[in-house]
Amino acid sequence: MSTSEKKGKIKILKDGPYFVTGNVHLSEKIIISKGKENKFIDGQEFPENEEYALCRCGKSKNAPFCDGSHVKIDFNGNEVALRSKYEDRAESLKGPNLDLLDDNRCAFARFCHRNEGNVWELTEHSDKQGYREEAIKGASNCPSGRLVAMDKTGKPIEHEYEQSIEIIQDPEKKASGGIFVKGNIPIESSDGHMYEIRNRVVLCRCGESSDKPFCDAKHIQVKFSDKYK
Repeated sequence: MSTSEKKGKIKILKDGPYFVTGNVHLSEKIIISKGKENKFIDGQEFPENEEYALCRCGKSKNAPFCDGSHVKIDFNGNEVALRSKYEDRAESLKGPNLDLLDDNRCAFARFCHRNEGNVWELTEHSDKQGYREEAIKGASNCPSGRLVAMDKTGKPIEHEYEQSIEIIQDPEKKASGGIFVKGNIPIESSDGHMYEIRNRVVLCRCGESSDKPFCDAKHIQVKFSDKYK
């Protein structure tokens, strides 16, 4: 089934969880380092369900699922992220053989670092052998969707994901990361606004982001963990 035929959706409940419908596959991914580069390896698999609720307050004892803790702690889930389109808020970096869009919405997964340099450096020197390809890999592997590589005609270059949701774990930082939402899954805010549909975004699940509902890497600063102690 193609991405366009799938029916996954995320509804953000006011001061509550992410309510997922449409039988969206849910799994865990673990960030590991390989030289200067990061990659994902498979973690836990979760049972298939037509619908489920994912914790966004960071206090559930049944993570990644909601257990009602948001009510007990009087969680404030106010959504403050900009609602403008990605291309309207992103900055553009022009390289000789590649351009790069960057909206600074960072989940600190560190996939933008490659053995030859970071994505910005590689873009600036994209006429050097192998650098263009490495820049594309680094940008496309960024789970937050912060970075998008663009060819010189203005066309984005990235892998089109199937719909799925991945719970990120980051043992190097002794932290549990956000919720990687893949494959153009619609996300509806608690007030009924439909966020721009994107191939890659990371949602906050520590409850502390200053860019709710999106991750801003605060999970590392506050040492949020449902696994690493």
